[in-house]
Amino acid sequence: MTRATWRLRHRGPDAQNVWVAGDRCAALGHARLSIIDLTTGDQPIANEDGTLQIVVNGEFYDFERIRDALTRDGHVFRTRSDSEIALHLYEDHGARAVSSLRGEFAFAIWDERERRLFAARDRFGIKPLYYTIHDGIFYLASEVKAFLELGVRLRWDRETLFDTHRLFMVHPPARTLFAGVYQLPPGHYLFTDGQNVRVSEYWDWDIPAHDDMESADPREWIERLEGAMTEAVRLRLRADVPVACYLSGGVDSSAVLGFASRCSPNPIRAYTLSFDHADYDEAEIAEETARLSGAEFCRIDIRSEDLADHFADTIYYAERPIGNAHSVAKYLLSRQVRDAGVKVVLTGEGGDEIFAGYPEVRRDLARSSAVREHQPPRQPSAVLDSLERALGYVPSNIEVWDRFGAGLIGLVDADFLSSFASRDTLQLLLESLNVERQMAGRHPVNQSLYLFGKTMLPNYILSNLGDRMEMAHSVEGRLPILDHHVAEVAARMPIAMKINGGVEKYALREAARSTLTATVYQRRKQTFLSPPSTLQREKRLYTLLQDTLRGAALDGPGIYDRAKVTSALDELPAMDSQRRAYADPLMTWMASLCLLGQQFGL
Repeated sequence: MTRATWRLRHRGPDAQNVWVAGDRCAALGHARLSIIDLTTGDQPIANEDGTLQIVVNGEFYDFERIRDALTRDGHVFRTRSDSEIALHLYEDHGARAVSSLRGEFAFAIWDERERRLFAARDRFGIKPLYYTIHDGIFYLASEVKAFLELGVRLRWDRETLFDTHRLFMVHPPARTLFAGVYQLPPGHYLFTDGQNVRVSEYWDWDIPAHDDMESADPREWIERLEGAMTEAVRLRLRADVPVACYLSGGVDSSAVLGFASRCSPNPIRAYTLSFDHADYDEAEIAEETARLSGAEFCRIDIRSEDLADHFADTIYYAERPIGNAHSVAKYLLSRQVRDAGVKVVLTGEGGDEIFAGYPEVRRDLARSSAVREHQPPRQPSAVLDSLERALGYVPSNIEVWDRFGAGLIGLVDADFLSSFASRDTLQLLLESLNVERQMAGRHPVNQSLYLFGKTMLPNYILSNLGDRMEMAHSVEGRLPILDHHVAEVAARMPIAMKINGGVEKYALREAARSTLTATVYQRRKQTFLSPPSTLQREKRLYTLLQDTLRGAALDGPGIYDRAKVTSALDELPAMDSQRRAYADPLMTWMASLCLLGQQFGL
């Protein structure tokens, strides 16, 4: 247990502690990143009589109010940290305690009275939580690599390998790429006695089936959102260490910085990535935003050589493949932020998923409107038939994942493909979600957002572009837009408050308008990407990709057809920009998957 905790010291370099039950039937380890209560907040923490022990990853907001109420009820606190409130809430309310918690968290409680473990994960999956049973012992950890120190030998889960190739990056929320290793899905908790695991849901997006608020004054919605965002940001500024912001050229991070600047008595530091490729560089736009908000602008320059040098490191911390070197850029951004002495950053993730920021969602709106007959029909795909049968409609983002998936499937070998000929990845995904309760009868825009929020958001954006890249350097990311109070306001909004006149994220733009520059306010969604890995001008990154996919690493996953992959690599230099936009994520994904196998001995 001590070695496993030490393996995760990048998540908590300030203290590593282990508690072991007297009869050695349970043990908890914790690597601490001290942010609130710097002196007495070490974990594990016990309740008053020692019958409960807790370890927490993340933050609980508005904890002082809950702590005061628990104190009035007679509880005695050992620390001044936010983490301890979950322990006493559980003591009083059992599993229902998790509904009272607000924030980004994953935690585990050993209950000596019931001889069982309780664990929970936040509503959106901002913080990771994995579990496995090995040699009859139940293990739980924030990252899979900790299991290696506990004697678990990792191997590929071939079913999930197929799923993530057939429907690009997407798989049922409880699965991982490692056989026998599972994720606790977002918004869920579990109980286990060490042998039997019972998983239950405590929260979902809960989008109304019939929008009865269409006639509400748009100004009322904007004011409600502005109030919710202000509170979410204010709560996330609470820390005993400095809090900074990550800033791009987009609406989401600009809005977060604007609200933070309003709530803070001191100027906020704003950190921005700057690429050595003009088409991908947003530093000038971000600097203009920082000036408007009175923030201290800090530019972090990233060269393609930097992306190549730290590509493999990024995969080690991500524990999953990436579709673009943007994850490497976020890894480097967090490293420099931590080197500057910053432990906490506010980030803008989540805006696209709850306020309809993606261009695919605009297409869904167009297809569902009176001009639907003018939209081109989707390309025939047997993979999408099950979704159309279930919903009567195919969200555009699924079409995109299916199209990229078809490209990946075209590069696997025939034996691997034939072994899963009858597997319907999309149907399995739908069966893992509550389609009838949360999707049936919803507007196509909300259907699309729900699917994105249950798949790509927790399994890629909040991981490869969020927690994993931040915590690799002991930086805690806080996400005001994914405060569940903000998300619940967004869920009940009329569609016109999300997309209005072709403008995405309309309500968020209006709520933050006074803090947005004219450039950002008027700017359409620009996906955060680094320059393509397949461009020859990105010399070392291009060479890394070519060498990885032409070398022995390609054989590691045991699924690729070498002749097909080599042919695809040969075509890269002559590709036009349109073909490259399709090929680049596929090549980057495969290369990173192969490197992942090397990192963990698969």
